[in-house]
Amino acid sequence: MKTAVPCYYHLDVEVSPERVGQVRRILAAHLRYWDLDTLVEPVCRSAEMLLTAIDEHATDKNTSIEMWWNGQHLITAIGENDSELRPDPDLRGCFEHLAAISDGWGCCAVDNGSKVIWFSQRARAGDREPLVPVAPAPSLREFLQVPREVPATALAGSGTGVLEGAR
Repeated sequence: MKTAVPCYYHLDVEVSPERVGQVRRILAAHLRYWDLDTLVEPVCRSAEMLLTAIDEHATDKNTSIEMWWNGQHLITAIGENDSELRPDPDLRGCFEHLAAISDGWGCCAVDNGSKVIWFSQRARAGDREPLVPVAPAPSLREFLQVPREVPATALAGSGTGVLEGAR
């Protein structure tokens, strides 16, 4: 079952080819800890592609990664500090991948000229166990024999004496 408790994770990292794999494992561990196993592969694959693009194209390799889980959506944001990094044809495949695998994605500029690329994943209802119809349980009346008549001697002990002559 998906947790409804909001969760947040932040990681600052200097991107290198060795660190990309380490960051993938760190993000996967946090997603599993949050009980979001079904989101591990798409989120980690997308983050890995973005980190690899930053490693190949940016001059400033310092990057911030943040993940927010609100109980329904996981938003992952990767902020790079290179104001010189501009979208180019080499990054087109990365953005196409984000568009295909995410529920939403975007890029926004920060005041210092750097950019934040974010994408979101929804925890789909199909990820949970499906409801199975259950056959109705038999009624207790079918198996328990309820006495139709109460013996007068049982009622005589109650002290009311009203029903003693009814029999």
